Amino acid sequence: MKKESFQKLVLTGVFAALSYVVFTFLQIKIPLPGGDATSIHLGNAVCVLGALILGGLWGGIGGSIGMTIGDLFDPVYVVYAPKTFILKLCIGLITGLIAHHFGHITYQTDKKKIARIAALAALGGLIFNTIFDPLVGYFYKLLILGKPAAELTLAWNITATAINTVISTIVSVLVYMALLPALKKSGLFFQVGKEGSSK
Repeated sequence: MKKESFQKLVLTGVFAALSYVVFTFLQIKIPLPGGDATSIHLGNAVCVLGALILGGLWGGIGGSIGMTIGDLFDPVYVVYAPKTFILKLCIGLITGLIAHHFGHITYQTDKKKIARIAALAALGGLIFNTIFDPLVGYFYKLLILGKPAAELTLAWNITATAINTVISTIVSVLVYMALLPALKKSGLFFQVGKEGSSK
């Protein structure tokens, strides 16, 4: 048990690093009015992948830490770091809840069923983000930062987040399905929760 916890901790660090690299260096940044920006990126896909492999909490922590660090090092995004941490953690928690609590994905053997559960879990976490990232961002700008450009940037943020959701769902499920055999062979396949249990 201690060995598994240590492995999960190490892999959480790996996912944090991956989400940072993918978000920071592989994003397409779209400048917006008032010196703001939004971006198309795959950071959320790494967060979802972490939740599918490690469970919602570990995956969410990895994704949220990585993308929050990405925000902290970017002058445009630095003010959004707290929002990023909370929302990306939620992506992981929701994805993990659907995949492991309801779908018991790590106890399934049918590949089609596994893919279906992974897709539903990814969509659950990412649709949450599609709704709340632009919404929280809007009020964050309006109330905390006092930016009058909040309304102008809202439509762009919704569009970019929706695009990220579609791309991240596809990529995370494809990568998860591709990694499964290797994870099982290497001993890094974790059966999260209990089969048929609601715990």
